[in-house]
Amino acid sequence: MGRSSVAKKHFLLASDFDQTLSFNDSGVVLSELIGASDFQSKVEGLAAGNLVHQGGELAYLIRHDPEFRGVRKEHLIEAGRRVRLRKDIPVLMEFLARGLEDSQFSFFVISAAPKEVVQSALDGIVPPDHIFGTELDYEPRTGEVRSIRRVPAGYGKVSVLEELEERLGTPPDRTIYVGDGSSDVHVMLHVNNRDGF
Repeated sequence: MGRSSVAKKHFLLASDFDQTLSFNDSGVVLSELIGASDFQSKVEGLAAGNLVHQGGELAYLIRHDPEFRGVRKEHLIEAGRRVRLRKDIPVLMEFLARGLEDSQFSFFVISAAPKEVVQSALDGIVPPDHIFGTELDYEPRTGEVRSIRRVPAGYGKVSVLEELEERLGTPPDRTIYVGDGSSDVHVMLHVNNRDGF
């Protein structure tokens, strides 16, 4: 039997977005775009009060902070266009699409950033259906955010990862997660405890 007929190992590779694939936080970019002040201190205050999952602060601000209440879908798309990505992401996507002789990879982004921001930033690089971000519900008449459907932050990232493993049929020990900070700790521990990477 030739090497080409041997079944390849299938790996799920999932990555955070903000400061992992990008250089800066999408919330900073959005706040600069709309002229909102003190974004970082607002995030720190929410984190200190344990009011929201770490990483989900921007979604909370969009829904509840007066300076962010005016955010519409078009603001999120424009913020995504302004996010500065790490330069070799297209090269990484090409490598993952090719795979290795004995391995294939399915790449997904799991982020607490609004889905529209991440999809806009990664347009033409990562397929939109491979991006899981905060899902917002808009008031049809005004375009204002009326609710938050889902925030993949904290244990929310674990939930998305488990859904992907089930959909792809990949075992937990073939899951790889890449993240940059404390908002990724829950999912990293989850992957580690199940012999992933």
